[in-house]
Amino acid sequence: MDFIFGTLATDALKVVHHRARHQGIQHGFQLSPRDPQPEQVVTLTVRIGADVAVNQVACYYTLDGSLPKGSRGTAEHGAALMLHVVGTEWDTITWNYLTLWQCELPAQPDGTVVRYSFSGWQDAGAEIFADWPDPTATAERAASAFFKGEDLPTTLLGDSQRATVFAYHVDTLTTPQWVKEAVIYHVFVDRFYPGEGQAWLQTSDLNGMMGGTLWGVRDKLDYIADLGATCIWLSPTWSSPSHHGYDVTDYLQTRAEFGGDEALQAVVEGAHQRGMRVLLDMVCNHISNEHPIFVDAFTNPDSPYRDWFTFDDSELGYRAFFGVAFMPEINLANPAARDWMLDNARYWLKEFGVDGYRLDYANGPGPSFWADFRAACRAVNPEAWCFGEVVDAPDVLQAYIGKLDGCLDFHLGAALRNTYGWGTWTEEALNQFEAHQLAYFPSDFVMPTFIDNHDMDRFLFIAGGDKDALRRAATRQMACAGPPIIYYGTEAGLSQPVSAKDGFGLHVCRTPMLWGDEQDHDLLTFYRGLITQRRAKK
Repeated sequence: MDFIFGTLATDALKVVHHRARHQGIQHGFQLSPRDPQPEQVVTLTVRIGADVAVNQVACYYTLDGSLPKGSRGTAEHGAALMLHVVGTEWDTITWNYLTLWQCELPAQPDGTVVRYSFSGWQDAGAEIFADWPDPTATAERAASAFFKGEDLPTTLLGDSQRATVFAYHVDTLTTPQWVKEAVIYHVFVDRFYPGEGQAWLQTSDLNGMMGGTLWGVRDKLDYIADLGATCIWLSPTWSSPSHHGYDVTDYLQTRAEFGGDEALQAVVEGAHQRGMRVLLDMVCNHISNEHPIFVDAFTNPDSPYRDWFTFDDSELGYRAFFGVAFMPEINLANPAARDWMLDNARYWLKEFGVDGYRLDYANGPGPSFWADFRAACRAVNPEAWCFGEVVDAPDVLQAYIGKLDGCLDFHLGAALRNTYGWGTWTEEALNQFEAHQLAYFPSDFVMPTFIDNHDMDRFLFIAGGDKDALRRAATRQMACAGPPIIYYGTEAGLSQPVSAKDGFGLHVCRTPMLWGDEQDHDLLTFYRGLITQRRAKK
């Protein structure tokens, strides 16, 4: 079985995920149309599980970007609408009936920010706010237990008395045209190249720093351009204590080991001179436990940042990414925390001219935050591209339509790996799957394709070193509608020593880049030809 890191890594985790989304009171961003345009009425749907007893449901909303507040159908801030029952569904996994409730929000002009929440109650019974239980928190805790080798928890997480605030922006934003024609090269900075005349610090400890730098990326821009790439996706470049950088300690400082701000500016300017765009890999869901803001919040109960995080009675004491202590999650529902993160994103677009963001674990912050994020980025750069890493079911991915420009296509990636790497799918099955995928999502929701990345075993490894299989997979990938992503080194025959799924950790698929005679030049030439053909057709 293939290994893809996330909350849906096994069938058992999928069941946990499903149960959490089909119990309690769930909205899950079920709105129609998905991407509200100016002067369109919006229908909101709420699903009520059989485990709660309610006979009234209300929506509380604002139109000025402020947070709505209300209880039992009465708005304390903003306005309120009552929902009505529109149908009943059977769910086999929870083995019970669900009821569907709806209301209509009035049409709004361009530029309106709509925020809304829901509650349900029965007569004098307790009032319950949506989304409860919390599907993301429940799925994260179950996945954390799985990756630690523990039994999956059976209880659901969430606070039924705390309202989730949903949001959408009424606008006419569309995905930039350059995105649809892009060929993306994914650089894991620490593993790519130290720089001209510089040697690797070391290459044996795959979990330690190896010495790749942004100066090294600058020195290899011609290599990336000659490959045919039109866009570079850099792994996180901010200050961080880890080799991967997904635990940031300073969002306004480029990592010193990589060459600092000067080196990043050199990469951006050099790429732009060669007609290539540059994307940063931004983590908004969590930060490092060494970040000064978290340190203050953790050590000081009266800290102004205390509500920027979720402190609880768990063994860890706070909510963290998959329960990892050094990655505390940010409570982006807090307006001050949200605004701080948006300012971080604006800074690199404005001051360094980066062209957008690949957004790590985007299902953590959720669609409401990304609606604000994309609008903030587009206000600085109308051509900025914002796409998310959301490892979730396609029906859940639809919630990001109109909030992000697209999401990484994990499902088509798995289909490509199943067909050409594992040999468990036929090409006919692959073609049928892609046709369904294209029909399921609007064309403006762009979904980049890949056959491997930094969180899964490399394609060449799962294919047993079969480079003909890699050629077939690459050929098929380049024929897909979504922009192709090439993970550094795949084009030159880079593999890995062992499998991540055997307990060796994700760092095993981040081996140092091959250069010079170590590269498979026939394979590299093949990739260049494929990319030339694709770009000629666009």
